[in-house]
Formats: sequence, structure tokens, C-alpha cells
Amino acid sequence: MKIYTKTGDSGTTGLIGGTRLPKHDSRIECYGTVDELNSYLGLIRDQEIPNNSKVIIINIQEQLFVMGAILAMDPVIQKKPKGKRFQTPVLKPEATTLLETEIDAMNITLPPLTHFILPGGHSTVSYCHIARSICRRAERITTKLNSKQPVPTEVLIYLNRLSDFLFVLARKLSKDLKAEEIKWIPKKPTNSRS
Repeated sequence: MKIYTKTGDSGTTGLIGGTRLPKHDSRIECYGTVDELNSYLGLIRDQEIPNNSKVIIINIQEQLFVMGAILAMDPVIQKKPKGKRFQTPVLKPEATTLLETEIDAMNITLPPLTHFILPGGHSTVSYCHIARSICRRAERITTKLNSKQPVPTEVLIYLNRLSDFLFVLARKLSKDLKAEEIKWIPKKPTNSRS
């Protein structure tokens, strides 16, 4: 497989199915952001974290590749009758169920959440928060795309649940690493006269 094709030199890229779009198209932005998220998950997996967390992250990375393929599919091709269209992988509901199961299992071990938490405390925890915020961005732009061109519902659900998973993972890793969780407590305004 050749790494450079020169076909994108003019600022366009090809969808699965052959249609070319500008590289700034919202569909390209969606799967590009999913790719960015996947890269941050790789960074989290490279940290000193429990092995079971690494296994779950690999599963998530695989699901994000499925999602990228779904988002990179030309919607016109998908409308063709079966047998005359490309076979794309499917993001199954079980992928979201796994995230929910992991969230519940981690949450049991954590103190109740009473305030917003400032991101930080340890570099690994910070990577989780960066991934969470990228996931939220991916969700926002994918819902925007969905308002113009339908996106499979499971993609939207998975992104929403994944950001929750990453938040809870950050909290669990804070606990495991004995990193302080700093609560955000809004300061009361002071009465000052000028």
C-alpha cells in the first residue's frame, strides 16, 4: 500500500465509494476527529494503567475504526441495493453496552460525585480528560452532520457513552494513582466598591 498518492494535493479527499470532498467538509471533520480521539486513547493505553483498562481501550480503538469507516462511507453508496454497495462494518449496540458495564463497575469503587472536577492531578488523568473533550467535540460535529445527512444512531449513542466512560476512567485512575481530585467550587462574589 503506497503511503502517498498525491490525489489529495488539491485539497480534496475520497470517501469509500469514490466521491471526492473538500478536506474541510463536515464528514471529513467527523472521522478526522474520531481519528484524533483514537490517537489519544493510544497515548492513555501506553501509560502505567491496569491491564484490564488497556484491554478495554483496545476494544474502544477498534470500535472507533469501525466508526471511522462508517463516517467515511459515501452516503450515496449506502442507498444502493444490497449486493451493489460496499460492505461496511457495523457498530453494534453491544459495544455501547460494554462501555456502560465498565462505567458501572468503575463507579462502584469511587466516592460520590458532588461537584465538577478540575481536569488534572496526574498526566495520565489529564490525557483521559483531553480524550473526553475530543470525544465531546466528535459528538458535536457528528450530530451536526446528522442534521444534514443521517448518521447511524449507534454512532451517536456510542460517542455520548464514550465521553462518560472517559470521565469515569479519569476518576478511577485518579484514585489508583492517588492523585488529588480538585473540586470546582464557585467562589461567591465579593461586594467591592470602586
